[in-house]
Amino acid sequence: MARQNYLFTSESVSEGHPDKVCDRISDEIVDLFFREGAKAGLDPYQIRVACETLATTNRVVIAGEVRGPKLSEDTIIHVARQAIRDIGYEQEGFHWEHAKIEVLLHAQSADIAQGVDASGNKDEGAGDQGIMFGYACRETPELMPAPIHYAHKVLRLISEARHNGIEKGLGPDSKSQVTIRYENGKPVGVTQIVVSHQHTVEDLTSSQIREMIEPYVRSALPEGWIDKNTVWHINPTGKFYIGGPDGDCGLTGRKIIVDTYGGAAPHGGGAFSGKDPTKVDRSAAYAARYLAKNVVAAGLADRCTLQLAYAIGVAKPLSIYADLHGTGVVDEGKLESVLMDAMNLSPRGIREHLQLNKPVYARTSAYGHFGRQPDADGGFSWEKTDLVDKLKTYFS
Repeated sequence: MARQNYLFTSESVSEGHPDKVCDRISDEIVDLFFREGAKAGLDPYQIRVACETLATTNRVVIAGEVRGPKLSEDTIIHVARQAIRDIGYEQEGFHWEHAKIEVLLHAQSADIAQGVDASGNKDEGAGDQGIMFGYACRETPELMPAPIHYAHKVLRLISEARHNGIEKGLGPDSKSQVTIRYENGKPVGVTQIVVSHQHTVEDLTSSQIREMIEPYVRSALPEGWIDKNTVWHINPTGKFYIGGPDGDCGLTGRKIIVDTYGGAAPHGGGAFSGKDPTKVDRSAAYAARYLAKNVVAAGLADRCTLQLAYAIGVAKPLSIYADLHGTGVVDEGKLESVLMDAMNLSPRGIREHLQLNKPVYARTSAYGHFGRQPDADGGFSWEKTDLVDKLKTYFS
């Protein structure tokens, strides 16, 4: 039987964290290829992007494999600079206008392309092998685990205040961590709060930073969850003036637990950012979350973990596994068959069902890929619960 009383911690990082700067640039390039491909009248199913970014002191390196519209190096550099500017970096050691940006993108391997491309009677295959997980639970209205949900929310509120000019003393780089107390299996309070936030005035103290950010932390968390016993750790090193890639090297894809469920669910190991949706690391993880969320939203379980597995060049998933953690009202084996019937889980089927051939990826690069509101233009389509009626019908 699962433990009912325990503590669980998850962390989040802001869009100014060095790794998130890289995720943002990589995803901006994915969006760029879809946007410019549409303008050129190209088939979006033929677009391929696998873009990795490295960032350090006033230096950005963009590397990877692409296929699609012919884009100049200047165009790619401009997109990267605008992303850095939007995040808010204008500091001496990392400035959107002055950083040296190197582009090392080249054509996708023909060996990989022939396995992925559809031809004749062969459907589009997965862009790589691997396992992907999706998860949903009833801990928050967004059907996300509470620790990661509130860790993200703390930083989003502070970021909005910074971008709106309300908190001019705060820089782009920050991290949060929330430890939540569970009683009888449900989240009921916060025992520890950690926020490390870059500041733009060098001699600000930890107590001054706390005075700035505490209202946003309290606003992010449910009423009554913070009490006199909650321990606060605000800029515990005492100073956080040098931040972003100037303070620590960043790389695409190093925050996979922040991007997903904060450690509350398994992870297959593949990162999302910088990848077009033929890469099942991304698209199948989105599909697994979509299905798990609809299972919980349909009342079939209070918690649902799904695993999908793929082989490179093969269209159909090798397996599907469902775990309802003892909270389900349906048979898990039957649920697996129902989910395979409810959605085409081939790479092409996922792209069509979730409408992933669009420039909707840069917005996913910070504050989590899951638990967000679906956008009118198709962004975060995997957060819809439009399969609820269909799933209820299957089990009626």
